[in-house]
Amino acid sequence: MAANVIPRLEVDGVSKRYGAVQALDEVRLEVRPGEVMALLGENGAGKSTIVKVLSGLVRPDSGTVRMDGRAVELSSSGASQAAGIAVVQQEYSTVGALSVAENLLLGRRGVRLWWSSGFLRRRAEDLLARVGLGYLDPRTPAEELSVAELQLLEIARVLARSATVLILDEPTAALSQAEAARVLKIVRSIADEGAGILYITHRLDEVFAISDRVTIFRNGASFDPAVTAELTPEDVVRRMLGRDLGDMFPERGDTEDAPVRLKITGLTTPGLAAPVDLAVRRGQIVGLTGQLGAGGSELLRALAGFAPSLTGTVELDGKRVDLSHRRVGIASGIAYCSPDRKRDGIFAGLSIQRNLSSAWLGRVSRLGVVFPRRERDIATRTAEHFAIDTSRLPVQVGTLSGGNQQKVAVGKWLGRDPQVLLVDEPTRGVDVGARAEIYRRLRALADEGMAVVVSSSDTGEVFGLCDAIGTFHRGVLSSVRPSSEWTEEALVREVMHDGNARPVLAGEEVTS
Repeated sequence: MAANVIPRLEVDGVSKRYGAVQALDEVRLEVRPGEVMALLGENGAGKSTIVKVLSGLVRPDSGTVRMDGRAVELSSSGASQAAGIAVVQQEYSTVGALSVAENLLLGRRGVRLWWSSGFLRRRAEDLLARVGLGYLDPRTPAEELSVAELQLLEIARVLARSATVLILDEPTAALSQAEAARVLKIVRSIADEGAGILYITHRLDEVFAISDRVTIFRNGASFDPAVTAELTPEDVVRRMLGRDLGDMFPERGDTEDAPVRLKITGLTTPGLAAPVDLAVRRGQIVGLTGQLGAGGSELLRALAGFAPSLTGTVELDGKRVDLSHRRVGIASGIAYCSPDRKRDGIFAGLSIQRNLSSAWLGRVSRLGVVFPRRERDIATRTAEHFAIDTSRLPVQVGTLSGGNQQKVAVGKWLGRDPQVLLVDEPTRGVDVGARAEIYRRLRALADEGMAVVVSSSDTGEVFGLCDAIGTFHRGVLSSVRPSSEWTEEALVREVMHDGNARPVLAGEEVTS
């Protein structure tokens, strides 16, 4: 791509300060026609702020934004859309009760009060075909779509606005690898049609699969863009963090002779197509992987008491556990960290200290009165264990980066001294540095004797972190083996296979 091409989007010297925090410091960024520019950085590096500036939601203190060489004033979301910028956010904004065709009109400027159903259908068919959804009936309610289809529908919506610059913020964060590959293919095809794509992700494999160049933000400042083909993953991490990361995954422990801590026999729950038999030893991390909705998350919800166990038994250290209610599971020593930290993992408006103590307030209170010193002491020890800055305990969790929010969401359970920790999608939306820290903390907990069960659609994460791995396919636990018996390629094939899945029998319980 010629260097003298006028950029679709050019950000020149944009700064933004919030009180004492310099969120953006003279950042520069450009996206050329037909280019996928990856925007990378740790949580809190300034990526979200620049997206808000380009969306018209935040006005910068200084700097200029140009579209196709012309300066534009992005004073509102409408002005941003009129300039040719469209943003696909992490959270889907579709309305489930509306049809696919009707959702394509949401947020679009200049829509008539009334359109014939025939025109609406034809327009929808054209847009759906562009994003690989040509097989969908435009009259289908959006609530019937899969997660991957919802993501592609979001992209189709912004294409309906004739945007020349698309900003995709973590578009595959909630997708399995197979679904993500589908989205990446469509994104690349849109760029090839001449649009400029600003692609924000924490997945380095996607950066090297799809992007032409990379711009890295660190501490609110930007680095000059680099050609992706001239970089290695180590180069990217070093520029993001300002240091070498070291080993991403900690060394595995030896749990072959450890006693079984958690034993599941014949368990069924809504979302599972066959009973599950599984054993997890003290000090062991067992990973469950598969495409979204394949069964891993459903099993964890049942073990946590969120979903009903229809059949089967669960034993903790040889004693049967009644999981008829979430409170019973907690009291039994089973802690659960949900995949959606913003919805039910943290209290964004409360302090770090209060979030950390939320799972064990009974230990530091009497008759509804909390003893602040005891709460602070236990919260401080918990924060130190999860490398959370203890000087920031009074700070609201909602102001933290995604990585630190996730550490709070997991760390709050340590105050209850759980015997089993269930973690669903432990690093969704978390940058590479925070990922490594979370992996180290999970391994440290296992080394102390805890049994850890991780459900993740990221097969690379499961392969690198876990001592044993179980694969789910269409609600069936189809294979469980020690990690040493897997290759990452074999794991991906097992997750994506089209049939012949059979349940793991009780005699095949993991004994790594």
